Amino acid sequence: MAPRTADTLVPRPSHIEITRAEITLPARVLVSVAPELDGVWPLLQDVLGTPVGLLLVPQDVPGGGSARPDLALTLDLSLAPEAYRLDTRESVRIETSGVPGALHAVRTLQQLIGPRAYRSAPIEAAPVTLPAVVVEDAPRLEHRGVLLDVARHFLPKDQVMRFIELASQRKLNVLHLHLTDDQGWRLPVPGYPRLEEIAAWRHSSPVDAVHGGPLDHTPHGGWYTEQDLREIVAFARTRGVTVVPEVDLPGHVQALLAAYPELAPGGGTAEPLEVWTRWGLNPHVLGTHEAALDFAKAALDAVVALFDSPIVCVGGDEVDTQDWAADPATRAQAAELGLDDVRGLLPWFCGRLAEHLAGHGRSTSVWDEVSGDGLPPAVVINVWRAASSTVEALEAGHDVIVCPESELYLDHRAALGPEEPVAVGGLHTIEDVYRYEPAAPEVVAAAQRPGSGRLLGAQAQLWREYLPDARRTDYAAFPRLSAAAESFWSHERDWADFERRLPAELRPARRRGGRVPAAGRPAAVAAAPGPARSGHRRALTGGRRSDQP
Repeated sequence: MAPRTADTLVPRPSHIEITRAEITLPARVLVSVAPELDGVWPLLQDVLGTPVGLLLVPQDVPGGGSARPDLALTLDLSLAPEAYRLDTRESVRIETSGVPGALHAVRTLQQLIGPRAYRSAPIEAAPVTLPAVVVEDAPRLEHRGVLLDVARHFLPKDQVMRFIELASQRKLNVLHLHLTDDQGWRLPVPGYPRLEEIAAWRHSSPVDAVHGGPLDHTPHGGWYTEQDLREIVAFARTRGVTVVPEVDLPGHVQALLAAYPELAPGGGTAEPLEVWTRWGLNPHVLGTHEAALDFAKAALDAVVALFDSPIVCVGGDEVDTQDWAADPATRAQAAELGLDDVRGLLPWFCGRLAEHLAGHGRSTSVWDEVSGDGLPPAVVINVWRAASSTVEALEAGHDVIVCPESELYLDHRAALGPEEPVAVGGLHTIEDVYRYEPAAPEVVAAAQRPGSGRLLGAQAQLWREYLPDARRTDYAAFPRLSAAAESFWSHERDWADFERRLPAELRPARRRGGRVPAAGRPAAVAAAPGPARSGHRRALTGGRRSDQP
């Protein structure tokens, strides 16, 4: 099988020198890896060994031999973090300053081999050939992420790891795992067994929530064991991906309050709650009393024990404060803290969680609704709303990750047409996603002002109210996630050139059994204007809650 041509790589590399030659790898590949780069071995085996059938022989083992290696990975500390050089003109030579760069180089090597390098087992005995190239590459953004919502619709462990694999292939390095919400709680917390017994399950889901339609009366749910989450984190580490967990507090907690109503403001809900069977905006919030704070800290302790991410997201988005305002004890607490009203409890609450995480040596991130006094400057802000929120957060001293609904919400429709599945709203074509500029001039200018925070990077979002399984999630994600990956990685971009490379980018997905949506084909992505974008990420038509008529 002919190798993939070198001028179709995604993301586009910083520099590539292409020759007309190609090399053939021997069936027995002698491999030399610098000790500092040993973390590359699992991916190396899964790219060159398992799918194509090559035998990888470490040079430093008995019988490895002293001949010139066929594949050598060497350390060059002069290279920037995640940068690499790949030279395949005579044999495979990779230079990098650390494991992340080595993993990126192997991903490029995988693309150069072509579709057979994406299989689960070898199905042919043909030689493995590569184009003879020199690639020099490095990302422009530090944080290149994608959010995967497993709270609205549970995804089994193996499907989460499969998605991590797909993200890593595109040189994304963060999976933001949204673990808790009104419709389901997926995180085990020691001492709180009703999270698994009650909060992880709902009895129905909306059939067509856009129109306030009926329920399907089909139970849905699931949760991850501690071992599941440790395995997800360990697998992600072999792919160069950090799993950032999100425990969404103090809003989006109806599933939690269905299991533990005493954690509501005032120590109890006005009426019994069930795990929510609707999408949209929910008025219920966690209380701010000691029992509620104790639970929040216990949940974060569980997260710290299971995840190795330096950042933990505590949510803070879409918090309706009416339950706080209705509770005398909560109003009194706000007054004692010197707050103007209960709305000031949101940054105060998130600030307490940030202090707790700091005690574990972890940083905290929140969504951009959280701001103001009580929120430590060290808290990272995930900006999903107006571009002006990015500038405001930076000027307040916060590091920022841009996650704009207007460009990077992949649960929004990718094309127009009656054949498109139900989506939350808006139209974000492949080209819209590709042309998004995370380092806009006003953002760069704000980050350069004295005392400002840093632009850490960007992140695409897959909220999964309307993506009930892995197949539907793939339909929404690809190829727009590839477009986002190039926006986050490549220093120079050209839409026409990316459109030319798309067919080669999609071939491995087809061989993996993934479905390429019609909306993913460039010919189907017209420049016609779409419907007005929703003004809210989970609000639907006209900003109404999905349970309103």
